[in-house]
Amino acid sequence: MSKAKTIDTGNVAGRRELHFKTLDEMLADAESLASAESAGKLRQIGNWPLGTACGHLATWTNYGFDGLPMKVPFFIKMMIKPMKNRFIKGPLPAGQKIPKVDGGTFGVEAIPTESGLANLKAATARLKAAPPKDPNPIFGELRHDEWIALALRHAELHLSFFGVR
Repeated sequence: MSKAKTIDTGNVAGRRELHFKTLDEMLADAESLASAESAGKLRQIGNWPLGTACGHLATWTNYGFDGLPMKVPFFIKMMIKPMKNRFIKGPLPAGQKIPKVDGGTFGVEAIPTESGLANLKAATARLKAAPPKDPNPIFGELRHDEWIALALRHAELHLSFFGVR
């Protein structure tokens, strides 16, 4: 069995330009994509299926509450922390990988779209209700609106690799 070719997502054409203003807007887009998939009309131009992308977004939203599964190196914090506003206002760069992490990131298990979407809805509800209590492992103390903005920019990045044919 041959392994599927991996796309360089840092340099892929045809992505949608997204800018979500609210978590509800982001969820509506994810639900629309799931409906398109059910109808056989989803266009995927990235490496992950929709369920995996939604699950990944949910996983990272939950890390704000449950903790990151790694310690962020000091030099990474020093490099990225000054770019906080750029990350909050977006867009996030595609194709970035966490060094020494298998697959380049966490939360990329293959799961059905229904499960990934359900996980995303639950994580989003959690974030809507209250901000994480602990500081962000890279940016430090964030206001609730900043936690939400980071989740929206992350969703814009990953959902931009899907469209409707």
